[in-house]
Amino acid sequence: MTSSGAAQRRFVVLPDAKAVAAEAAARLISRIEANLRRPAICLTGGSGPKALYALLGSSGYHARIPWDRVHWFIGDERFVNEKDERNNMAVAKDIFLSRCAPAENIHPIPTNAADPDTAARLYENELQTFYGASRLDAARPLFDVVLMGLGPDGHTASLFPGAKALDETERWVVGVDHAHVEPFIPRVTLTLPALASSREMLFLATGEAKRDILSKVMTGADLPATRAHSNGDTVWLVDTAAQGG
Repeated sequence: MTSSGAAQRRFVVLPDAKAVAAEAAARLISRIEANLRRPAICLTGGSGPKALYALLGSSGYHARIPWDRVHWFIGDERFVNEKDERNNMAVAKDIFLSRCAPAENIHPIPTNAADPDTAARLYENELQTFYGASRLDAARPLFDVVLMGLGPDGHTASLFPGAKALDETERWVVGVDHAHVEPFIPRVTLTLPALASSREMLFLATGEAKRDILSKVMTGADLPATRAHSNGDTVWLVDTAAQGG
């Protein structure tokens, strides 16, 4: 079932979390297949994408992805050691990337830097080198797909309600000194303009715990997750438990 959301957003309601993961995998693979050169995928952290990541690394999906050409980035990161279980890219590596993708195609945020802002500037430089320019061109998206989650306070990536980073227009990546939710540790996050530079932004929201905050997003409340959108397609994949149906 598809329903209209705010401008540039579509909500697709699916039966359960398994169906959401399958739909996300199909959309991601379709975008990869459409880019015959060097597809770029921006992953997300948290528990939401784990089922999707398991699918991508499974035998039924593995052969459909040209792993040697696809590059994998991350939308935000906890400022912890790259082997820490709270590290978003470490989780993605553990579930599928380390088995499937060449190491040189995996682009983690360098949390071994001196501080989050230094890590942000290093990652911004890496993104700009990959992109081949220091300014984003709306006609040439940075990413083919950006995966996004929905926090209990309406945050997405590590863009929290009321944060100055929400109004950033020049930087692609910024450090976040204080997280508003557990774990209460510094973060590094892509900014809204960088995340918007995508052919498709896919939000994944499943389970009853998401119901209240998702209803606020669907009615247009001023939240980071509501403000985040792609310059291309913005699609929310939600299950009936989260949607309240």
